[in-house]
Amino acid sequence: MNRRQITLLTLAHMFTDINQGALPALLPLLIPRHGLSYAAAAAVVFSSNIASTVVQPAFGHLADRVSWPWLPSAALAMACLGLGMTGLAPAYPLLLLSAMACGVGVAAFHPVGAQLVNLHAGDRKAGAMSIFGVGGTMGFTLGPIFAALATGWWGLDGTAALAGPGCLMAVITAWAFTHKSKQVSDRGRATSTEKPGRAAWGPFLRLAGTVVGRSMLFFGLNTFIPLYWINVLHQSERAGATALTVFAASTVVGSLAGGRLADRHSKPRIIFFSYLAVIPMIPVFLSMSTPLAALAMLVPMGLGMSVPYSAMIVLGQSYLPGRIGLSSGVTLGLAISLGGIAAPILGMIADAHGLHTALATTLVLPIVSAAVAWTLPEPEAALARLASRS
Repeated sequence: MNRRQITLLTLAHMFTDINQGALPALLPLLIPRHGLSYAAAAAVVFSSNIASTVVQPAFGHLADRVSWPWLPSAALAMACLGLGMTGLAPAYPLLLLSAMACGVGVAAFHPVGAQLVNLHAGDRKAGAMSIFGVGGTMGFTLGPIFAALATGWWGLDGTAALAGPGCLMAVITAWAFTHKSKQVSDRGRATSTEKPGRAAWGPFLRLAGTVVGRSMLFFGLNTFIPLYWINVLHQSERAGATALTVFAASTVVGSLAGGRLADRHSKPRIIFFSYLAVIPMIPVFLSMSTPLAALAMLVPMGLGMSVPYSAMIVLGQSYLPGRIGLSSGVTLGLAISLGGIAAPILGMIADAHGLHTALATTLVLPIVSAAVAWTLPEPEAALARLASRS
């Protein structure tokens, strides 16, 4: 594994996802400036997310056919500049365009970023992908913090300052991945640009379904854990934020551990047993009546949900040889973004029946995902079966 290149890609991933994390945190300031309704404010975040979701597989498809070593840096710069313009936009239509530009930059980065991670990972692809994934998690976590600091000092004009560090990282990334001395070996280049051959589309689509299930569970818990702490366990907002931090830290540890496991053991079985382990954790968590016991349960829940992260991405790339960008665009982009629909659905259930019931309904997600994961074959077996039919 080329640790230097993986580190650069991870940092670039962090700065890219800082923009996604920061945009919602800007809404309290954007609403009074532009006189927005809540629906119009939500449309700002929605326009960024939908732009990222729709075009991400397309960028992955193109990355499989054209060598674009400059694309990660250009995409990072576009995401940062798009976010930077949101605070400077003089009118609502320009605000939407800025948010969409940010989303397109995010979309363009992920598939080719994952493709380069695969290329530079050597025989530790899952481990490298887990490190890359931690960069995204850190970005989402730091985004609201950086947005609060920048706007606290300079108001909405501070979004321009938010763009600065990411643009600098884009320059560093551009130099690292286009400089002649940093080019990959001929063998690695040949592997990354091989023509698409047989693809195990059936297993890949089932795998994408498990990614959606994981994403829905993650988004649901990530959204409602603080509210559960405040409204069900009757704790303070600070305690709710602490619980969310513990959960996020557990997912980081689980992702790194899962990468090591996936480089040594069967990826389909890791995915299956991870979901299987999460199933009893949800009712146990909801049965806890004390905040300390509930907090303790968030640790194994975060670990169980995040261990299969890198195994899913690398397995998807193995099901679609020669289509690493497309595979990454779906598993890193489309499938994960689709998981975001869980939050409003759970919100409606919570409005009607309470937070406890809403979180209890998430139990169906690991059950269904485990059942689907059990059907996932090893990539070698899936591709060999396709070859035997032709």
